[in-house]
Amino acid sequence: MGDGAEGLVDAQARLQDRLAELEQQRSNRRRPVKDPESERQLESLRLARAEVERQASATGHPVRRDQLIQAKAELDRRIAELTEKLA
Repeated sequence: MGDGAEGLVDAQARLQDRLAELEQQRSNRRRPVKDPESERQLESLRLARAEVERQASATGHPVRRDQLIQAKAELDRRIAELTEKLA
């Protein structure tokens, strides 16, 4: 793929991430917040996960990519744990 195509893929990924964030915000407005601090933590974890995912897709170094994949797995674990707590 050429450089131009990679930029397009990155732009599409950012757009999809933003659309997912907007949908999450809409769903958050529909339900009352039970624990505001936990909700903030959850949102922070989700944003961190999106950033780690973006970095993993952009890196070419296999060791760094593995580190980022492990970080994403840890964030997924924390998100699931916090989501369960809020349910």
